[in-house]
Formats: sequence, structure tokens, C-alpha cells
Amino acid sequence: MVKQDDSWRLPDRLWAQMEPLLPPRKPHPLGCHNPRVSDRAAMDAILFVLRTGCQWNALNGTGICSSSSAHRRFQEWVEAGVFEEFWMQGLLSAAALRSIDWSWLALDGAMTKAPLGGKKTGPNPTDRGKGGVKRSLLTDGNGLPLAVVIDGANRHDMKLARPTLEALKVERPSLLTVWPQGLCMDKGYDYPEIWRLAVEMGYRPHIRSRGEEAQRRRAGQRARRWVVERTHSWLNRFRGLLIRWAKKAKNYLAFLHFACGIITWRTIGLLG
Repeated sequence: MVKQDDSWRLPDRLWAQMEPLLPPRKPHPLGCHNPRVSDRAAMDAILFVLRTGCQWNALNGTGICSSSSAHRRFQEWVEAGVFEEFWMQGLLSAAALRSIDWSWLALDGAMTKAPLGGKKTGPNPTDRGKGGVKRSLLTDGNGLPLAVVIDGANRHDMKLARPTLEALKVERPSLLTVWPQGLCMDKGYDYPEIWRLAVEMGYRPHIRSRGEEAQRRRAGQRARRWVVERTHSWLNRFRGLLIRWAKKAKNYLAFLHFACGIITWRTIGLLG
């Protein structure tokens, strides 16, 4: 048995935000049941899979929770929208604390491997056509994740711009309160329809190539678009996201929501 490392457990303050979101336990059809694995242990096991990218069956050697219990609870919570709501509550708290920088948003896509395939995957043009998934991410000026959608790796970034912007998880402030609300994107979004889309949705578009952006940035001026790439890097530190092993798109998306929630709560200072 592998010795359990407390660093893989959900911190107490984070669990306090997660626990109220869990659905009530379903009654057993026969009116009896074996002692149920605690929700906290099941969530710790799910976090372990997300952080390490291990197979579910590998949980049996950790002593945290059995793989069958953890996976069954994970499916229940995915269906109940627990992980997405966990992220949403973090964003609402960030908005209440005025921790969201609406003046400069950034949008970009990233591709990762998906060797088992499944829905929302496709041939990766940068990996010899092997199966991959693309996640399109929108962040605020500090890299706080505000929206994410997934599709096949062969899906062009510009095709995911509208779905990503429409997936925003928290209400934007009035343009009269924060103006301009810049939207930074790289050269892959330099299409007339993307410019029109940004203006239509109340953003001021800033679309530049990497070289052009580096040349125009003045000394001492903060880079605007790189924050979304940094957030993609944060997400890749969760090994369960770096390589997609989940065949079901909704399971992979739930892992993404869980990771975005952790990043959000950490950003507003809940985790120190």
C-alpha cells in the first residue's frame, strides 16, 4: 500500500467550498447498504487521479479510496454538475472581491494528446495526425480562467472563439463601468469575422503575431496576452489534463472544471 501524502488531499478550506455542492445520497433500493465511503475520501481520490493522470484502478494501491467507489462517485458528481459549480462559485467570489481584471481579457487554444479517442477529439496536425483534444480558454488580465470549451485537435482556434466567449461563467460588468474591455488574441484569430465578433460582444480586439507584439511592447509595459498561455501551463500541471485518458468528453470537461476551480480559489487567496 502506498503511503498517503497529505499534499494530494483537498485542503480543508477548499473542501468547505466543495461539500455543500454535493448532491444528497441516493437511498438504497433495499433499504440497507454497506458503510459508504466518505465523500471527502472519494474527492481526494478524484483529485489524485486529476493530479497524477493515473488510471482509476491504480487508486486501489493508494489507500485513499477504492477505484470503483471513486469512479462511481465521480460519475454521480459529473452528472450533478458539481465541478462546474465549484468553479462558478470561485468566480462569483472573485467578482465579489473585485479580483477579476476585466480591462484585458485573453483568448487562446492549446492542444494535448488523447490516445484513447472519444468525442471531442480529432487528428492533431502538429503530432503526425495522432488523436488529440483542443481546449479553448478565456482568462482575465491576471490569468484567472473565465471560460473553457473543448473540441478535436484539428478544430481551428477561430472556430472556437464564439463558443468560448459565450461560455463565460460570470456576468461581465457594464461597459460604462470598465471600458475598454480589451480582448487579446494571436495571429491565428486574425479573420474579419473574429474582429466583428469581438466588437459585437463589446470587446476591443487586439490581434497581433508574437513577433509584432514583442516589438511594439514598450519597456516596462506588462504583456497582455501571455497570461492565457501561463494558465494553459498551470492546467498542464494536472497530469490528468496533460494527456486526455477519459473517452467521455463530459468527464474530461469535468476534470477541466475541477482544475479551473482550484486555480480560481487559489488566485483569490483561499489556499494561501
